Amino acid sequence: MDSVVFEDTDEDLRSWQTDRSRAPVATKIVIAGGFGVGKTTLVTAVSEITPLQTEALMTEASEETDDLTATPGKVSTTVAMDFGRITLDDDLVLYLFGTPGQQRFWFMWDDLVRGAIGAVVLVDTRRLKDSWPALDYFESCGLPYVVAVNHFDGSELFEPEDVREALTIPRHIPVMIMDARRRISAIETLLALVGHALDETPE
Repeated sequence: MDSVVFEDTDEDLRSWQTDRSRAPVATKIVIAGGFGVGKTTLVTAVSEITPLQTEALMTEASEETDDLTATPGKVSTTVAMDFGRITLDDDLVLYLFGTPGQQRFWFMWDDLVRGAIGAVVLVDTRRLKDSWPALDYFESCGLPYVVAVNHFDGSELFEPEDVREALTIPRHIPVMIMDARRRISAIETLLALVGHALDETPE
């Protein structure tokens, strides 16, 4: 995974790092992906505040719509959003909004992405098809995004380019392997998104 170096991205971002008299820049980022892919885990791992979670217990009523084959131990699910915050280098504050993964909650996505600079699309290689709706959504709305393959214990580890080919992800979209449970891994993913968003929409 290539590390993201702010000095190589944008002049304004360099000035944020050196001019401590300026107020921190608040930036909204969306964490999206299919059901049970690790969105809540990522937000929890990196948030410097107690994350806001809208978790509800799984019930028999959801058995017909939520495929638990690859996540048999999952007992709760996000029904509105996850929210967290992380400060990077004292000058850049990221506000993280995790989307619900189930199709019946997709109507919330338009509100959650409003004002965001970009999105992280989490992917589980055991259920690649579950990532298509999120990928299609961000392609259609034009919001910059990166693809982060959340590697689960016991699942086969694929190279980023294999995932890119399997999902037909455009060449300019960063694809990386990460572990949503590890804070440093999640932060590297967020930094990659910030760098990519600056490249795509420097204004």
